[in-house]
Amino acid sequence: MTDVQAYYTRPGVMTDPGPLAERFRDLPAGVASLRDVVQGVLLHVHWAQRYGVTLPPERQHEVQLRSTSEMLGRIGELDPSPLNTARPVDRRLVGNCRHFSTLLCAMLRHQGVPARARCGFGAYFLAGEFADHWVSEYWNPTQARWVMVDAQLDALQRQSLQLPFDPLDVPGDQFLVAGKAWQRCRAGQADPQRFGIFDMRGLWFIRGNLLRDLAALNRVELLPWDAWGMMSNVDSDLSEDDATYLDRIAALTQAGDGAFTELRALYEGDARLRVPRVVRSFTQSGVLSVTLPPGVDDN
Repeated sequence: MTDVQAYYTRPGVMTDPGPLAERFRDLPAGVASLRDVVQGVLLHVHWAQRYGVTLPPERQHEVQLRSTSEMLGRIGELDPSPLNTARPVDRRLVGNCRHFSTLLCAMLRHQGVPARARCGFGAYFLAGEFADHWVSEYWNPTQARWVMVDAQLDALQRQSLQLPFDPLDVPGDQFLVAGKAWQRCRAGQADPQRFGIFDMRGLWFIRGNLLRDLAALNRVELLPWDAWGMMSNVDSDLSEDDATYLDRIAALTQAGDGAFTELRALYEGDARLRVPRVVRSFTQSGVLSVTLPPGVDDN
């Protein structure tokens, strides 16, 4: 195992199960089995009604949970069964794609498997659109490559979306890491207005996901609506020098393990990129200042 792969076997502040690590003790081995465990304890907030669940207002806050330890705590409150026991859908933790990806990543790391979350855009939700999305990656030593896994896509969603691929090996043209989306739009090869979610679209949105992906590659997996540093909701505040700088970041996030040292140094050395202790969180209730757990800057 290389140093880079070893880095991704160790938990970051968001993937550390903390005092609830014993809940991982009896989990099955293997990506497919762990994916099934994740699907049995989480319910995607935007798919809930497709499972016959109407979420009461008091459950909405669950999508604001960031860390694995917080997720495990709430999962246990909803149903104290072992994690490998699939819950009834109304007793699953309410989350989104980032929660599925981060929890799978945490489980894999706990078992010594190099894993990381990736932020970008899925091409398989709406025809012609690239939806804001997260997946996981794990290192497959037999194939000597990072393999993308969409842990959210269970049988119901696969049937609904009529997927042309295996969610345990998502093709790179079906999930675009944010850096690839940035490069395509900067080169005029794609329309930035096709990238985003709801009424939030454009190059500014891609920029935010690029910086979230950079943070995730440094083992800090934040919520899709957390913001800091160079993020904003307009394009006009970005100078050409800054855009060129982001071009470099986009390339590094796709350059493979050989660029890891440079990517780490860039992230750690620039406060505009590095996740601070306090971030702005654009929730449905308004913009909040959120203090992250200690150690967020030690990843």
